[in-house]
Amino acid sequence: MTLLFLLIYFAIIMTVIEIHVILFHLTGLKKEVSRFQVISMMTGTGYTTGESEFILSHPLRRKLGIFLILFGAFSLAVIISSVSSLLEDDLRTSAILYIAAFVICVFSMLKAPFVQKFLLRKLEHKSRVIEKDTTTLPIREVSLKEEDEQVFEFQIKGDSPLINNKMTEIMKEHDSVDFVVLMIKREDVKIRNNIEEAKLQSGDQLYLFGKKQEIEKTFTLEK
Repeated sequence: MTLLFLLIYFAIIMTVIEIHVILFHLTGLKKEVSRFQVISMMTGTGYTTGESEFILSHPLRRKLGIFLILFGAFSLAVIISSVSSLLEDDLRTSAILYIAAFVICVFSMLKAPFVQKFLLRKLEHKSRVIEKDTTTLPIREVSLKEEDEQVFEFQIKGDSPLINNKMTEIMKEHDSVDFVVLMIKREDVKIRNNIEEAKLQSGDQLYLFGKKQEIEKTFTLEK
């Protein structure tokens, strides 16, 4: 009965994992990333990757993650208790021998050259598929290295002295090169190429990245 209980409980755990994989996927997370993060949270391994930011930065995913962590801790206690009971009451030497024989058979198969070649081809194919896949990381993860580095948005006002000036001229005038221009949005047009040579117009929205003090000093009126 203890063994049957364990099998049923493992089935419940696998079902809970797949349910949360679907829920995470519906929030926009890839299934591969979802499954890894769900198992990581449920087992309490605390495996840290840049992808974990996707969980922390999303309110619904955080709530799902809290449930997984609590359910995983409870499940671990149940499994330990059940396994202890199984070892105490039902496990016999013959069962240990069967388990040992199974593990040795798997090990022997993996040592066989033809099995290794087959697995190598499969893994190489899987690696090529993974290499084509990309995951977007939060901008703070890839670029924000210091506390005073931020992304800013400014709009050029109609009376701004910066109108008809190029970004190269503005940066040269203020002796500041401690920020970069990410994009200029002009109505429905987004300017990304040769931004430094584009002359600013009234209503332009500037997206800048750099040190807060330098940017605010350069764009005092727009701030």
